Amino acid sequence: MTDPIPTFAHCEITRDDRGVYTATIANAKSLNILGTPVIRSVTEAVAWIAGRTDARAMILRGSGDRAFVGGADIFEMATLEPASARAFISGLRDLCEAVRQVPVPTIARIPGHCLGGGLELAACCDIRLASSDAVFGMPEVRVGIPSVIHAALLPGLIGPGATNWLLLTGETVDAAQAREWGFVQFTCPPGELDALVERTVDPIVAGGPAAIRQQKALIAYWAEADLEDGIARSVTAFGAAFETDEPRRFMAPFLNRGKSRG
Repeated sequence: MTDPIPTFAHCEITRDDRGVYTATIANAKSLNILGTPVIRSVTEAVAWIAGRTDARAMILRGSGDRAFVGGADIFEMATLEPASARAFISGLRDLCEAVRQVPVPTIARIPGHCLGGGLELAACCDIRLASSDAVFGMPEVRVGIPSVIHAALLPGLIGPGATNWLLLTGETVDAAQAREWGFVQFTCPPGELDALVERTVDPIVAGGPAAIRQQKALIAYWAEADLEDGIARSVTAFGAAFETDEPRRFMAPFLNRGKSRG
């Protein structure tokens, strides 16, 4: 029996019968701006989803289609001093880390604005899907602060040159450029984003649940390990897969198809 979904002040969670959870940033300022109360609430919600054994995937989105996340709350940041600034950015770091620690595939649904802390949050997801009207940027230097925390993921995602341009100019790019850089995997016309997300979720939930979790864990390990260690971990994971019944169950249709042809 699945657990009842708790209520979070700034995040609405839904779950379908496949185990696909959707976390929607809610009751925030226009453009789903990330202030401290929103950051804490979404962190708690994402951590709750991460603990669900029935979870097969998580979709992260903002309310409406004007933005994924328009950035961190500039009005709050304008009041910060060194100590409170460190506390504020530590909270945003914890949110990004909570997303990275979800053990099932995470998909960022990106319409409209995806800026600053919002872009970092999207970078922490496994897959990023955007509507063609999406706008991406890291404008922090324009307001006197550097881009920090999970902006550190960008060189690995889009390369050092594109990262340098994005962070040092504070300029924005459109969805076509973000896709060319490799930040988003696919784009679609406005109004078709949910269908694009569904076309990505469908094959994920068609795979073996334990295998998908293993694969995500391996991908994360490969990103940090050298090649030899990554391959060694892969051998261990392959053997562990046969401790479950998934290989037998998921290979059976292919084997039966071959027998029928014979």
